[in-house]
Parts: sequence; structure tokens; C-alpha cells
Amino acid sequence: MSKQHKNILFIVADDLGKYIGAYGCKSIKTPNLDKFASDAIRFDLAFASTASCSGSRSTIYTGLHTHENGQYGLNQVATHFQTFEHVDTLPQLFNKGDYLTGIVGKIHVGVKSTYPWTVFDDIETRDSAVFGDHVDAFFGKAIEEDKPFNLCVGFHDPHRDQSRGGFANNHGPFDPRVKDIKVKPEDVEVPEWLTDVPELRQELTEYYRAIYRFDQGIGFILENLEKRGLDKNTLVIITSDNGPPFINSKTTLFDSGTCLPFMVRNPELVSQGIKGFANPNMVSFLDILPTMLDYAGLPLDIRTKELSPERLGRSVLPILSKSEVVPESKWPHHVFCSHTYHERANYWPTRAIRTRKYKYHRNIAWRLDFPFATDLYSSLSFEGMRNLKTPVFVGSRSLRDYIFRPAEQLFDLENDPLEIKDLAQDPAYADVLNDLRKKLETWQIKTEDLWYYKDGQSVKGLEVWLGKDEMMMPDRPDFDVDQPSLNAPGVKLMKVTGDPVGIRGATLYGGNGRKYK
Repeated sequence: MSKQHKNILFIVADDLGKYIGAYGCKSIKTPNLDKFASDAIRFDLAFASTASCSGSRSTIYTGLHTHENGQYGLNQVATHFQTFEHVDTLPQLFNKGDYLTGIVGKIHVGVKSTYPWTVFDDIETRDSAVFGDHVDAFFGKAIEEDKPFNLCVGFHDPHRDQSRGGFANNHGPFDPRVKDIKVKPEDVEVPEWLTDVPELRQELTEYYRAIYRFDQGIGFILENLEKRGLDKNTLVIITSDNGPPFINSKTTLFDSGTCLPFMVRNPELVSQGIKGFANPNMVSFLDILPTMLDYAGLPLDIRTKELSPERLGRSVLPILSKSEVVPESKWPHHVFCSHTYHERANYWPTRAIRTRKYKYHRNIAWRLDFPFATDLYSSLSFEGMRNLKTPVFVGSRSLRDYIFRPAEQLFDLENDPLEIKDLAQDPAYADVLNDLRKKLETWQIKTEDLWYYKDGQSVKGLEVWLGKDEMMMPDRPDFDVDQPSLNAPGVKLMKVTGDPVGIRGATLYGGNGRKYK
């Protein structure tokens, strides 16, 4: 390249979670990820907005929660879960910034016209050497065209395959450069949020092999980046889309599903010897796109579409070198999470706010059973757990509490990191509950969340029908069949005013008459 371009390489694993040596998993073999961590800065409190593959990727590529960008669930033909056409996406923004944009591997967001990567290389192989070769070809194209690049690499590993208990380890033959490992069931680490059964340990041996294969892919890619002389001017980010593919993690908003690896190697900091430590600040995956824009020198508010919502994430570059917690006045001490669907039959909308100490869950469809993703329900590990003597527990959580959840949950994560002891009904925590509930509702209003419910109804949905009229409704989340009257004793009312402009132009009014836009 004739000049020092500011390049960006983003790598996302599929269902990896924190099964990485650098994140404390001592039994796993991830030498390339561990080596990268020694040159990068690791965040221990990085949170995906949602613990589902398509949804999580869409939040990264748009800087918006799924209820804002329309990717409510998995990007499959039968679902029509696809990113709205009016939403700005990563390739659109970087194409406008005159970058060579590309994606190699798993896409899992749609539609293609909404994500116009210049290089669209959707290989489906589990062969990590092939991934390395395809990525290297992209590097060559960027050098040939003498353009800065933004490349996203979506590995399929270590996601389950279509068999019960399998992780594509027999999907070869693989390139001879890809090595396998032998893992014994007694040597794997069972996380606290799972129940130790033989079927789980057997699945973990296969999972470890898939992770090792992914780790080799990281090595191939970073080696090629260095050989091309691009490592000195390329921001590299490595993460996972959601937690591991086991019950009590993936598809939940528990930390086991959303608190993920997030490692950032900024070559400018590496040249100063600033590397190899844990940053204790909280970050959201909505911060990834702003971070990329910031590194590229593009405006954080760059847009290509007038109706695309405001991105609320922040660039992590100003705090990247910090080894201490930044004051809340300068960096948020909370993140928000949003989940609505996984597969098309997995409807269970829920929202959460996570602070450094507490997490508040608002389970909108709490009267429904919590649904299983099909790969989790059909897994041998879950079969082994459900066949235990009743009452069945998943880790420290009873299976009953996993399936049947109340409308609101509050957990003290400092004393209860596994989110087992629900404090929502404890009078001693009433002020904390009310504060987090209000913060969550304010955020739902700001992000125009269709699942901001009052009296069992979508407030945003009601506005479309009201025209210029207004109505009063109970200021409570769920409909009360035993006390439906607006005039019933103790019922607090709120005013809803409609706007014929519709969803993007509607206005909400809170119970205190304050206007939210």
C-alpha cells in the first residue's frame, strides 16, 4: 500500500462464549487467542445485546438493538426476520467512507441489499485453513486497490452441527494444516451454570475440538496479516456472538449468554507497549460500530439514510487504555439488553438493564413457558440433565425456575453472579427495583421499542390508531383481569397521545406528563 491506511479486521466466533484460556478456562487449548490477548486489551464486562446469532450480529453491524433494526430473530427464509431497509449498516457506512468492505464466512443477517459488502464471500466450511486463505485473498485485493479495508470474518465454529451432540468435527477432510486434538471427558471444565452429567462432558470434548479448530483459524489470519505488513495499521477485534450452545446460556439474557469475550488490538497502543491487560469498564456490542468509525476517522454520526435511528453506542477507543474503572460521568456504568425471538417458534420478548452490581429483567411474555432453541432441546447434554432425579436443576437454578419466570427479576450480581436469588419481591430492594425499572422504560421509549408494554399492550402500537385523540391507560405492565377498570382504587393512569405519522414519528407521554421523543 502506498500509504498507511487505517484498516479494521473484525472476527466473530459462533457460540464461543468465554471458553478461552485468556478468559480463565484452564483446560482449553487456545494458543492463538491467548497470544492475541497478550497484544490486545481484554474486556471482562463486555455484553451482547442479545444471545442469539442473527440478532447479535445485527446489533454489531448496525449499532442498534434488534427491536430497533428489525432483525428480531434468526435470519431464515421462513421467518422474514431481516434488518429494516431504512437502517444504516456497517458496509453502507464504510462504503460511503471509501473503504473496501468485505465479509468472509457466516453472514446470518439480511437482506443482502441492506448489507452491501463489496466482497461477499459466504463460505460455509468448517476448515479454518480455508478461512485463512479466503481472508488472505481479501488482504491482497485491498493492497492491489490501495484502499483501507473493513473486513468482517464470521466463523461457523464452534456452533453445533445438525447431529445430536456433534460440533462438525467429522465434516472433513480438512486441510492438512488444520490439526485435531484429543480431549478426555474428565479433563473438560463444566461451568457453574450447567449440571455435570456424562452426556455434557462428552459434548464438551467435541466442543473443545471445534474451539481448537477455530483458534487455528485465528492463527492463520493473523499470520497472514503480519506477512502482508498490515498488522501495524489494522485495528483487530475478536469476540463471540453469544454464549456457549447449552441450556441456561444461549438465548437467555443471563450473563452466561451475554457476557462475552471482547479483545481489541489497537496497533497505536501496541507500539507504546500498552497491551496485555484487562479493562474493567462495561461495554456493549452497540459500541463496536462506533469504535470502528472512530478508528477510521469517520464521523460517529455518519448516515446514509434519513430515517435510520440514532446510534446510542460509544467508541471504546478513548477508554481502551484504562486499567481502572472510568467515572460514570465519563463512561456508562450500565448496558441494556433486548431479546424477542430466536427461531420463529421461540417468541419470548424480554428486556434487561445490567449495572456493575445489579441486573433487572423485564420479562414481557412471562406467562409463556421459556422456549428451547431446537439445538439445545435436542442436545444429549439436556437429555442427560432432564433424566436426573426430580426436582431437576441446571447448575444452581431449578429447571422450573428456568422455564417459568416472573414478570420482573432483580439480581445482586456481586453476591449472586449466577442470577439465582430473585430480589424483585424483597422490600429491602424496592428502591433499586423502581430505579432500574424507570431507567429501562426510559430507554425503551427512547429506542421506540414496540415491546414497551403497559396494561398488556404495546404503547407504541396504540399510537398509530389514535390519530390526534388521546386516551388514558393503567400505568402497569400487564393486564389485570381481576381489576380491569380504569377507575379501580389504586390504579395509576398514564396518557397516550397518537401521531398519524406512525412508528418513526410517534410521540410518547409518560404518566407524569413528560414528553419523550
